[in-house]
Amino acid sequence: MKKFEKLMVIILLIGVILFLSIGCNVTSNEKRREKNQESSLPKQINIGILRVPNDETIAISQKIFNKYFTDKGIQCNFIVFDSGVDANKAFASGSIDFATMGDTNAIVALSRGLDVEMIWIHEVLGDIEALAVKEGSNIHKIEDLVGKKIATPFSSTSHYSLLNALKTAGIEDKVELLDMETTDIVAAWKRGDIQAAYTWQPSLGELLKDGKVLISSRDLAKQGYITANVGLVRKQFAQQYPDLVASFIVCLAEGGNIYRENPQKGATIAAQELEISPKEALEQMKGSLWLTPEEQLSKKYFGTEDSTGGFARTMKDTADFLEKQGAIQNSPTQEEFNHFLNSSYIQEAIQILKASK
Repeated sequence: MKKFEKLMVIILLIGVILFLSIGCNVTSNEKRREKNQESSLPKQINIGILRVPNDETIAISQKIFNKYFTDKGIQCNFIVFDSGVDANKAFASGSIDFATMGDTNAIVALSRGLDVEMIWIHEVLGDIEALAVKEGSNIHKIEDLVGKKIATPFSSTSHYSLLNALKTAGIEDKVELLDMETTDIVAAWKRGDIQAAYTWQPSLGELLKDGKVLISSRDLAKQGYITANVGLVRKQFAQQYPDLVASFIVCLAEGGNIYRENPQKGATIAAQELEISPKEALEQMKGSLWLTPEEQLSKKYFGTEDSTGGFARTMKDTADFLEKQGAIQNSPTQEEFNHFLNSSYIQEAIQILKASK
């Protein structure tokens, strides 16, 4: 009996040793795997932004990116672009990973074969973009612009909206269009070199100090000419770090939630970041539609991987128009747009947000 008891004790000791050994190996493997994952992450990411009061601006100001990037040892570099034209040049050179731009410049990116895809809609544009004319200029309707000089950044959402406004009025060939950056538009306006300009905030606000709105992107959206500021990512980056792309969208969604839950608070945060008044910021933010991740996946916008939403068709219609106007050389196919809008990262971001509650 004593021999049997000793044998059982030995067997138990061997079992305990084996269990502890296996447990240590599992823990060691998990730590090694976590360390490998961390070492495989990029040291920094470059993000092209617009100086406008949007979800990204709030996320930057509130250091939301720190939670998902900085705390993982990833440095976020935010690079300001005046328009999507320069952002596309940066994408072409591979010097940025993400960028915010108007959907027309996203179309330009696709038509030129840049290796990017669309992953987010920052805002659907309304009163934040508009055609302004000077007070006392005797211009009261679109038709009064005949023979006038009108400035706008070419290939931008403002350019697209302006072209449609002129075409609807039947005067697209009776005005002189000037391609200018937003800062140059303000300077030309003050010098009296131009009589009208289609631009966005904050440059629009400068024009309205002694001007008035003739027609806005909200008005044109009601006519079916929808424009938006969207987010793009380099495909190579997205394929290598899909989790980081989903985390990037989480940052934007959290920034957007701050504004949706408390518009005044969101405006105050954006105002501090952009060095404008909270009143100005709030007016600009109210001039656009901010979508939740769930709304982005609706039939009207992204849709899902199984059912492409309406915004891909809107972008195709826009591309066809831009091709006819000579703004782009070729309009991508509808199938190309369907693949260009990638909703998978938004879907993953929604799961991350749910898990964090």
